[in-house]
Amino acid sequence: MTVETLFGPEEAPVAKPRAIKLKTIKAVYQTITVSDTITDYLRPYRRYTSASEVFDTFQFLRQETKEYFIALHLDGKNRVVCVDMVSTGSLNQSIVHPRELYKTALLSSAAAIILIHNHPTGDPSPSTEDREVTRRLREAGDLLGIRVLDHIIVGDFYYSFVEGGLI
Repeated sequence: MTVETLFGPEEAPVAKPRAIKLKTIKAVYQTITVSDTITDYLRPYRRYTSASEVFDTFQFLRQETKEYFIALHLDGKNRVVCVDMVSTGSLNQSIVHPRELYKTALLSSAAAIILIHNHPTGDPSPSTEDREVTRRLREAGDLLGIRVLDHIIVGDFYYSFVEGGLI
């Protein structure tokens, strides 16, 4: 007498297929068309060669009552491929984290960025916080391979970190 005659042929248990759920992230890059009568405001692939040109384009920020932090994403030839409104703050501060800034810069395949923010008081002198956040953003950009070309503060006139020797 064998086990097979008593219990029948041995069959290996069939494993149930298991479903594995994974979360995936899909990058979405949106192009917005702005129809306006001002045709030379920000031409496609505009290339800035000085801080004063950036100030001329973004001097409308002088009229704002809150701080706005904007990043211009640039391609390998320093042409603007994306304008990102990174954060909107309060009267005297705008919180900017490297993670939020570089998340969109990576999506747009930026090679470099120009940082812009305004001081509603009209005085574009950089605060200690402005200097510190610029340093942190540059360090993060160096790790990612995205250069910070300048940080421009818009007020009654402008302050360029490059022209001021801070970058």
